[in-house]
Amino acid sequence: MSLPAVMQHLGVLEACSLIRSEKVGRVRTCRMEPGPLHLAEDWIAARRTQWEQRLDQLGDYLAEQPESPAAPESAEPRSRP
Repeated sequence: MSLPAVMQHLGVLEACSLIRSEKVGRVRTCRMEPGPLHLAEDWIAARRTQWEQRLDQLGDYLAEQPESPAAPESAEPRSRP
């Protein structure tokens, strides 16, 4: 990854307040800001719980369904146009 690409990524993270940078001379030091990351972690955890519940419900529904026979496999592979 090139230095300009790294600097662009760091700029985006800094604009989102995920990191804070300080430049002293030729050295730029970056540090992570935990506050916004905790907000993101809470949001992700809430979505994870939602999706786990939904997938559990889907699993229960599928377990109640009678098994259907497997679709027959074609003897010849399909050719792409």
